[in-house]
Amino acid sequence: MLAASARPPHILIVEDELASRALLASYFRKEGYRISETERADDLVRRVERDQVDLVLLDINLPGKDGLTLTRELRAVSRVGIILVTSKGDEVDRIVGLELGADDYVTKPFNPRELLVRAKNLIARVADAKKLGQAGLDGNAEWHFSGWTLNSLKRRLDGPNGQNHRLPQGEFKLLHTFLTHAGQVLSRDQLMDAIHDREWTPNDRSIDVLVGRLRRKLDDNPTAPEIILTAHGAGYLFAAEVS
Repeated sequence: MLAASARPPHILIVEDELASRALLASYFRKEGYRISETERADDLVRRVERDQVDLVLLDINLPGKDGLTLTRELRAVSRVGIILVTSKGDEVDRIVGLELGADDYVTKPFNPRELLVRAKNLIARVADAKKLGQAGLDGNAEWHFSGWTLNSLKRRLDGPNGQNHRLPQGEFKLLHTFLTHAGQVLSRDQLMDAIHDREWTPNDRSIDVLVGRLRRKLDDNPTAPEIILTAHGAGYLFAAEVS
C-alpha cells in the first residue's frame, strides 16, 4: 500500500476489454492509487493535462486511435509515464512502442504484482524528472560533441549544418547514456538496463535499432562510424569528445 500523502498518484487505464480494465482498476485502487479508466482515449493528450495524470496504462489495440498513435501524440507534449499493455508479443510492436516514447511494455497475461512494481518505479522516476526542472539531466541542459548540441530539456538535437531533430524518448535516453559514458565500451546489457529499466530477452535487438537511428540522424556512416563505434562482441563506444 502507498504511504499516506496529499495526492496519491493518478493512473489512467486505457483498455477496451472490460474485464481487463476492471481487474487493473481494482488492483491499483486497493494499493492506494487514484484511478481513472476508459475504453478509448482519442482525447488522451487533453485528458492527461486536465486530470494531472502521472501514469498511463495504454493498450495498443484500441478502437479509434491505436495505442502507438496515442503514444506518439502524448510524448510530443508530455513527460507522463507510459506503459503499453497488449496481448501481442510481437517484437516489432515492442520496439516501435519504445521508439515512440513509451517507458515500458508488458504483454498479457501479466503478473499484477510485477506490473505494480513497474508502475511504482516509473511514477517515481517521472516525479524525479520533474524535480530536475530547469537544471536539466545531471545538471546539464546542453551537451556538445562533434559540432552537435543536445538540449536535454527539449530532447532536441541540433547539427552543425542546421539539422534539427526532436528525439523520441528511447533515442534520447540512449544518446544521454552515451554522453555520460563517453569513451567507455557499454554492453547491450548495460544499455538496455539504462534506457528501459525493464526485463528483456537476449534476442531483443531494440538497442541495435536505436543505434542505427541515432547514427542516421548524426550523419554517422554505419559502415565507417566516427561517433558511435561498434565494439564487436562487446557493445558500443561513444568516441566523440563531449563538453
